[in-house]
Amino acid sequence: MPKITIIGAGSVVFTKNLLGDILSFPELAESHIALMDIDPDRLHTAKRVAEKVAKAVNAHPTITATLDRREALDGADYVINTIQVGGYKPSTVIDFEIPKKYGLRQTIADTLGVGGIMRALRTIPVLLSIARDMEELCPHALFINYTNPMAMNVWAWYRASKVKVVGLCHSVQGTAWSLAVEDLKIPFEEVNYVCAGINHHAFYLRFERNGEDLYPALRQIYLEGRVPHYNRVRYEMMMRLGYFVTESSEHYAEYVPYFIRRDRPDLIERFNIPLDEYIRRCEEVIARWERMRVEFESDEPIEVHRSMEYGSLIIHSMETGIPRVVYGNVRNDGLITNLLPGCCVEVPCLVDKNGVQPIRIGDLPPQLAAIISTNVNVQYLTVEAALTGKREHIYHAAMLDPHTAAELTLDEIWALVDDLLEAHGEMIPIGKA
Repeated sequence: MPKITIIGAGSVVFTKNLLGDILSFPELAESHIALMDIDPDRLHTAKRVAEKVAKAVNAHPTITATLDRREALDGADYVINTIQVGGYKPSTVIDFEIPKKYGLRQTIADTLGVGGIMRALRTIPVLLSIARDMEELCPHALFINYTNPMAMNVWAWYRASKVKVVGLCHSVQGTAWSLAVEDLKIPFEEVNYVCAGINHHAFYLRFERNGEDLYPALRQIYLEGRVPHYNRVRYEMMMRLGYFVTESSEHYAEYVPYFIRRDRPDLIERFNIPLDEYIRRCEEVIARWERMRVEFESDEPIEVHRSMEYGSLIIHSMETGIPRVVYGNVRNDGLITNLLPGCCVEVPCLVDKNGVQPIRIGDLPPQLAAIISTNVNVQYLTVEAALTGKREHIYHAAMLDPHTAAELTLDEIWALVDDLLEAHGEMIPIGKA
């Protein structure tokens, strides 16, 4: 039976979902589940949840919990990463509040923009320390990353380590489900699609039902004014680019320069963009945590439902040889031929006993490659800063960020980066004297 290690297991709800998926497979029901977190209270709750999940699905795993990362990694076959370096306070608050002083507003701020840049710079050093441990303790394991900023984290990993890595997100399958079930009112099982790009900025190159192109029906939703209020940005971009993007409208609004504008406050209302949305979500989760912990720690049984996450499917396919296609974030070794070689792309991947095998897409439509490249440029420079320690590349990354460049002057961008680095202090060691 494989040893499956979860780093950041204190993200208890996500851990519950992952373990429900994993332990529901009979072939994985006796796995060794090694839970690790830096918070002893959350780790205790995670172990309790793991035991309840196992009971709910009639599985009999070995469950261990430890504050020692090396102990958790020793002999692992799969390592699932769900950490958030710096947490809500102070780091996330800093990433929102300091840019706001410059008039730069954000919605999620964890994948691109100055918030995404800062999150990468404090996360990548921790990931590389995990990589060093894995090279020593479990060099043949697969590192499965769920932590944002996805593309930058995975890109830095495979540049710095030979340990196998794949980044997983639910935006591809989640958006496909939403378009089918909520917007088009058709069963998700009847939809076929091919999607490619980068994480949160991938596009459905084909979206079909029984061989019928569904894009005319999606365009009709726009033309008839039936666009869901939470999806206005993405439908607008579909009409401009010809293809639908994977990430949510509120998040996608901060990857491009067209929607969050100081000089056009009317756009915020027109496109229903929730500024400071991640702050709101974090405070909501914190408020729910104590109630959830009481529920998790009680003797009441726990309900388990299979999620849309790919993690368990990858592990199951690699263990059993049953082939599946998932969407993974991997190195661009000729996969998307008009994006930067070596960047991190999100493409369909075949998974079986041979591991995760990305599928070649070729050229994207030129307008898609061009708009995606504006994000890749920021990722490239941020990873370069993280791996070389050169502070100047942090300024360069912020300077080339589409939303930041649309709002701030060069002097303001330089000053903002200085203020952010000072506020984060030792959380971001790069470029410190």
